[in-house]
Amino acid sequence: MTEQIGLERLTGLIAFARAGSLGSYTAAARALAVSPSAISKSIQRLERHFGVALFTRTTRSLTFTAEGRDLHERVLQLLRQAEDIEQLARSARAEPAGLLRIAASLPIGLHMIAPTLATFRQRYPKVTIDLRLSDQIVGLAEESIDLAVRIGDLPDSSLLSRRLAPYQLCCYAAPDYLARCGTPRHPDELVQHDTVNLRYQSTGQLFRWPFQIGDKEIEIVPSSPLIVDASEAVLATLAAGAGIGMAASFMAQPWLDRQQLVPVLADFAVTRHNISALWPESRRTNPAVRAFLALLLDQD
Repeated sequence: MTEQIGLERLTGLIAFARAGSLGSYTAAARALAVSPSAISKSIQRLERHFGVALFTRTTRSLTFTAEGRDLHERVLQLLRQAEDIEQLARSARAEPAGLLRIAASLPIGLHMIAPTLATFRQRYPKVTIDLRLSDQIVGLAEESIDLAVRIGDLPDSSLLSRRLAPYQLCCYAAPDYLARCGTPRHPDELVQHDTVNLRYQSTGQLFRWPFQIGDKEIEIVPSSPLIVDASEAVLATLAAGAGIGMAASFMAQPWLDRQQLVPVLADFAVTRHNISALWPESRRTNPAVRAFLALLLDQD
């Protein structure tokens, strides 16, 4: 007679799958909203049941044993099937409900997603939202993300996607800075001004400022006396009167609304169409995903 799988063993399989995919007990605990010790104990119980070690553990790394590697892919397949069953059940409901996990970078989360959450909850009070903001690209399958919003060119993948509203990359400065130092009329005049630039945390590279000059787009990297590694810090520094900087229009808009910043060299701003919503095929008919995507598209 085949032994039936118990709830405790299912919990261990989920913990094992997440730890293997994310590379640590800590990351698995964060994804599952439990403690690292709970992950460790679940996997230990699973190892005792199977009679094999699933991981080789050191203080700095977590690697599969040969048996663990073979089992991991099979467990992932099992969990994907379980998720498909859950999504099928959810799609049978006409009304969005349940947990909706959304991932985005910090700037997009702050300026595009967070402002929509109150409206979304008023329309769909049965949906609980888990918004995860990070500049690191997370795997949708590994962290059970239902919908992600990303900026930049999309790699080829099995994910479904939809382009969101375009935005502009434009220069901005505080009115008092321009009153003191004058307003440049052409990008060539930026060498006469203090500038504030962004360094990408992921690569360490400086942001290259694009300008549309006639029918050509050029890029420059200004010699900036102030360099910061967060977009919000660029805008705060500009608002304090430190110089001229470049930012996405959807990020700068709140500062313009408060009259703390004004556009500079707006005739040379470039338009980008590279913000996308992405979701797995298994979430195609999920009512909460479809409802939130519709709300994002309404912002166009």
